[in-house]
Amino acid sequence: MTLNILFLTVTIKKRQLSAEDIMREQMIKKIQDQNRDRQFSMYRPF
Repeated sequence: MTLNILFLTVTIKKRQLSAEDIMREQMIKKIQDQNRDRQFSMYRPF
């Protein structure tokens, strides 16, 4: 996508992810989900 605003050009490109980046993102999401589940279990009302 390209926007031309008063002689200023801004180009946005979709970033290509490598296999390592995809694996890293999946691991981060898994850890975040685990932490969220642990927080919910600690703070649930009795």
